[in-house]
Amino acid sequence: MSTVAFHTLGCKVNHYETEAIWQLFKQEGYEKVEYEETADVYVINTCTVTNTGDKKSRQVIRRAIRKNPDAVICVTGCYAQTSPAEIMAIPGVDVVVGTQDRPKMLGYIEQYKKERQPINGVGNIMKTRVYEELDVPSFTDRTRASLKIQEGCNNFCTFCIIPWARGLMRSRDPEEVVRQATQLVEAGYKEIVLTGIHTGGYGEDLKDYSLARLLEDLETVKGLKRIRISSIEASQLTDEVIAVIGKSTKIVRHMHIPLQSGSDTVLKRMRRKYTMTAFAERITKLKAVLPRLAITSDVIVGFPGETEEEFQETYDFIAEHKFSELHVFPYSMRTGTPAARMTDQVEEELKNERVHRLIELSNQLAKEYASSFENEVLEVIPEERDKENPESGLFVGYTDNYLKVKLVCDESMIGKIVRVKLTEAGYPFNKGEFVRVLEDHEQLV
Repeated sequence: MSTVAFHTLGCKVNHYETEAIWQLFKQEGYEKVEYEETADVYVINTCTVTNTGDKKSRQVIRRAIRKNPDAVICVTGCYAQTSPAEIMAIPGVDVVVGTQDRPKMLGYIEQYKKERQPINGVGNIMKTRVYEELDVPSFTDRTRASLKIQEGCNNFCTFCIIPWARGLMRSRDPEEVVRQATQLVEAGYKEIVLTGIHTGGYGEDLKDYSLARLLEDLETVKGLKRIRISSIEASQLTDEVIAVIGKSTKIVRHMHIPLQSGSDTVLKRMRRKYTMTAFAERITKLKAVLPRLAITSDVIVGFPGETEEEFQETYDFIAEHKFSELHVFPYSMRTGTPAARMTDQVEEELKNERVHRLIELSNQLAKEYASSFENEVLEVIPEERDKENPESGLFVGYTDNYLKVKLVCDESMIGKIVRVKLTEAGYPFNKGEFVRVLEDHEQLV
C-alpha cells in the first residue's frame, strides 16, 4: 500500500483543501502517515500571503526531499500558483499543481512514476470562472468542521497578492453547500465554520441567490447547532444579511470582520472599499440584532505612510467599538503588490512599537469582554485535552461567542454541546465548571 504525508502552510482554506486532497488519495487506496515519517508521496500545500510564506514553503519542500529522496514530491497551493517556476527549480520537486485542478494530482503522480519527468500542472487562474468542487465528508482532527463556500477575490487591495494566487470571486453551488453541511452533521459535527477566500462575497456571481439566501437554507439543516462565518467584510453585512442573522437560531454571537485600519486615509491607500463611518454603522446595526456579540478583527499596523495620527485613529476606533480580540500584523512588503513599491515605508522599530500598543489594547478588551460573562452559564463544545497539562482532566473548547474555556469533563463529551458555568474570566483562557450536556432536542439559547 502506498503512503502519503501532508504538510499545510497558511490559512483555514488551505487546511480545508488538504483534507479534500486527502479524500482523493484515500479513494485511491493510499494510507496517510505523519509528515515526519517516510512516505511514498509528500504533498506540500503552500502559502504566499507574505514573502515569509514563500520562504517557509521552500523550507518544508526541501525537508520532504531530504526525508525520502525516492518519494514523489508534489507541491500545491498559493505559492505554487503564483511562482511555479521557482518551485520547479528546486531539485527533487516532481509535480506542481496550483489552486485549481487538484483532482488531476493523482494522475500526474502516476504519469511521473512512469516517465520520471517533472510535471508543471499550473494553469492561468485568472481565466477560471467555475468553483472547483472538493468534498470533505469529515475532518481528521477537529470538532468544528469547515465548509468552503467560495473561492477567489475581486478586491485587489494594494497590500495583497491573493487574487493572483486564487483568481476571481466564484461561489460554490448552493445545493452542494447544503448537501455537504448535511453530510457533516451526519458525521457528528454540531458546528460548521463557513469559509472561503472572501467568504462574505458569496453569491455576488450568482443569479437570484445571495449569502442571505444561503444562510436561510442552512438554517433548515436538521441537527446543525452552530453556524460560524469565518470572516465577513463590513460592506457585506447588508441589511438583508443582518436581518437573516437576527432571525437565525444557529448563527453564533461571533463575527470576524477585518478592519485592517481605522483611518480613512490609510484605507484609501490600501484600496479598501469602506470608510470608518460606514464600518461603524454596519457593526452598530449588527450588534442591535445580536446583543453582546463578539467582534474579532485583523489589523495591519505600519502600512506605508502611516502617521502617528492615522495610527491613533485606528487605536481610538478599536477602543471605542470594543472589539473582543484582534489579530495584529506589522505591515510586511509583499513583492509584486503596489504597496511594496510605495516609497514612504514605516521603520521596523516604529512598526513594532505600534504593534505592541495594539496588542496590549486587544488583551485588555478581550479580558473586559470575557469578564462580562463571568458566573453565567454558556454553551461550550469541548475540542481536546488541555495540552499544557494533559493529566489534569481539563478539556478546552469554545463558547458560541468564541471564548476559550478550560473545564473538567469527560472524553465522551468532545464534540458535544455542554452547558458550562464561567467561574473565572481571563485571557486567553477562561475557567468553567461543567453543568450538563445539552440534549439534541433542546433549543439553544
